[in-house]
Amino acid sequence: MLTREVQASTAVAAPGAPRIPTNRLVSVDVLRGITIAFMILVNNGFSNYAFPALEHAEWNGWTPTDLVFPTFLFLVGVTIVFSFESRLSRGASRSSLLLHTFRRAAILFALGLVVNGFPYFHLETLRIYGVLQRIAICFLIASILYLLDRRPTSKIVVIVVALFGYWILLRWVPVPGFGMPGRDIPLFDPTRNLGAYIDRHIFPGRLYRGVRDPEGLLSDIPAVATTLLGMLTAMWLRCKRSPSIKAWGMLAAGILGIILGQVWNLWFPINKNLWTSSYVLFAAGIALVALSICYWAVDIKNWKTGWTYIWLVFGMNAITVYVFSELLAATLYAIKVHSGTTIISLSAYLFDHCFSGIPSHHLASLAYSITIVAICFIPVAILYRQKIFLKV
Repeated sequence: MLTREVQASTAVAAPGAPRIPTNRLVSVDVLRGITIAFMILVNNGFSNYAFPALEHAEWNGWTPTDLVFPTFLFLVGVTIVFSFESRLSRGASRSSLLLHTFRRAAILFALGLVVNGFPYFHLETLRIYGVLQRIAICFLIASILYLLDRRPTSKIVVIVVALFGYWILLRWVPVPGFGMPGRDIPLFDPTRNLGAYIDRHIFPGRLYRGVRDPEGLLSDIPAVATTLLGMLTAMWLRCKRSPSIKAWGMLAAGILGIILGQVWNLWFPINKNLWTSSYVLFAAGIALVALSICYWAVDIKNWKTGWTYIWLVFGMNAITVYVFSELLAATLYAIKVHSGTTIISLSAYLFDHCFSGIPSHHLASLAYSITIVAICFIPVAILYRQKIFLKV
């Protein structure tokens, strides 16, 4: 269940706002807030009108939208280390942390099923995979790996094995009924790849794209690597080096990740739907660059007044606001209203009657998305001012 967490602090984000504890890296909360706000923005546009940058790439390649989810998973890895080390320093046992990990993962997975099913809950076709489900799985596996061994070397080994192992699976393992990729079928074909084949046989009729799913089972392997890269970053941030060296180190590692991702892209295309290994390196590189900038601005230069408030509101209750946004979108779509002689969703009605007057369809879609983000901001702003941070 969700619990109420009240935190005292000494660092002010904005007048009247609760203070963030000094043992937290505020830059991580800020980047998480930016990420979740952008996630809500891109999830609530009208695909026929949205700017291309606010839509996912159809298959190979990337847009800014494709970087949102891996950045959030990356930050999950960062948070695991700081959270566990804080609890261990207060005397928590590894067994208690393991129990907490299983409980939290189960709740996240269950929330994902609620989001997928709301408001009708057609159990016979309910999608099992999803964003929260992937977060739950990656959180669980990464947490167990950290509790088993808190050294960075073991995480590096797992990352290397996961990324190269996933490439081997998709490139060199024949797909039953179709043949060898690159010989009998095109390399990394959208529907005739090993991941899609497995998903169709595990959850037939329950996949997001009908015959494949962007959060499928096999692609959890590289997604775990994304989380572990965040974990390595947290270990770097906890080391005994100066803040400036930490910032430059993250920036250098981020640039290296971007370069390596682009190089591997020549043989294993950057692809969010498959969560390819090149995509892992490239997206983690972008996340590292973004975190290094936030870390330099917020935790080194101490630029915390004013501009960070909005992002802290989103970032301190990230899962809560994401779930709220998904339920809100599903509600607006499920409610049907009359528009002339036709019956349309409430979301389409609001778009037609409140935003269609904007000359550009792209800008109209963006205005609608920003409005949804603003609406989602209200409940978490209330929670933030009351010092209520909901954790699972």
